Amino acid sequence: MSFDPNSLLRKHLVNLKSYSSARDEYTGKEGVFLDANENPYGSAGVKEAYNRYPDPYQQEVKQAIAKIKNIDTESIFLGNGSDEPIDLLIRAFCEPGKDKVITVPPTYGMYEVSAGVNDVGVVKVPLNENFQLDVKGVISAAGSDTKILFLCSPNNPTGNLIRKEDLFTLLHQFPNLVVIDEAYIDFAPDAGFLPHLHRFPNLIVLQTLSKAWGLAGVRLGMAFASPEIVTILNRIKPPYNIAAPTQGIVREALGNVLAKEKMVADILEQKNWLEDQLEALPIVQHIYPSDANFMLVRVPKPKEIYQFLIDQKVIVRDRSNVMHCHGCLRITVGTRAENEALLKAMALVKEDSFAN
Repeated sequence: MSFDPNSLLRKHLVNLKSYSSARDEYTGKEGVFLDANENPYGSAGVKEAYNRYPDPYQQEVKQAIAKIKNIDTESIFLGNGSDEPIDLLIRAFCEPGKDKVITVPPTYGMYEVSAGVNDVGVVKVPLNENFQLDVKGVISAAGSDTKILFLCSPNNPTGNLIRKEDLFTLLHQFPNLVVIDEAYIDFAPDAGFLPHLHRFPNLIVLQTLSKAWGLAGVRLGMAFASPEIVTILNRIKPPYNIAAPTQGIVREALGNVLAKEKMVADILEQKNWLEDQLEALPIVQHIYPSDANFMLVRVPKPKEIYQFLIDQKVIVRDRSNVMHCHGCLRITVGTRAENEALLKAMALVKEDSFAN
C-alpha cells in the first residue's frame, strides 16, 4: 500500500524547523552540563534530583515498550496521555476552517473536543444500534478534506470490540489517516491492530498505560505509526513533553509485566462476577457485551439512579444522553469490595419511588 503522510501535512509545516533543545544537540549522559541553563545544585525540597531536563525522545522508555509490544522504537511516539497525540495529529494534518475529521458516535469525546479546539470540522457517522460501524456511511463521508478517521476499539462508552473485518475494509478504502484507539485492548480477547501496523502506512494505533498498567496518574499515552508519521509528531511536539518522574515510573512499571497481567486477570474475574450479580438485580434491564474493564448497563431513570448512587458515595458515569445509550450507566469494574458496595447501593434503589 503506497501512502505518503507528508502529502497530507499542512503546507506551512512541510519546511518547519523544530526547536532544537540542549538534549537534542548533546545526547550523552556523562560530562559537565553547562548547556541548558539548569540549576546545578539539585531540586528544592525533594529527595530526588530533577534539575536536569529529561530525554526529549524517551529512548529508554521506548526501548522497554518496543520489547513488550514487539515493535521498532522508530514507530513509537509517547505523549502526555493519548490526548496529546490526538491533538498533534489534528494540528499536523488538518487545516483549520477547511479540513475535517470523521468520528463514529457514540465514541470517546476527545476526538471532537480536540477538533473543535483546532477549528477543524467533525463529520459524524453513527455506529448502528449494535455499536458496530456503518462502513458504507464512512466511505461515503470520506473525501480529500476528511483527513483523519477516529475509531475506538474496544469502544468507549459501549465496551465492545469493533468488527475486525470492518476495520480492515476501512484501512484499505479510507483515503487518509485511520486512527484506532485501543486504550482498553489489554482487557479484550484480541491482539488489536499493532501486529498489522507494518501493512498499513496510513494507520496510527493509540494505546495507554492508564488502564491495564494502572498508571492513569502518570499520564503516558502511546501512538504507534510509521516512522514517517512519528517523525512528523516529534517535529511539532513540545521539546520535553514527558517529565523525568513519569519516565522513571514508567520504566520501573514496564519491568514488571507479570504484575500488570495479574491485575488484568483479577479485573476480568471481577467483571464476570459483577455481571452475574448485576443481572440478578430487578432494576438492571440490560448489560451490553463488553471487551473492556467496564460495562454499559441499562436501567430505568438513569439520571435519578446515578444521583442516588452518588448519595451512597458510589460514583459511576451517566451516559444516558449519549447516542444509542439511552437509559445507560457506564460502570467500571472495581475491586471485590468496591463492586460489593455498588451492588449494595443498587439493591436499595428498588425501594425508592423513582424506580417505579
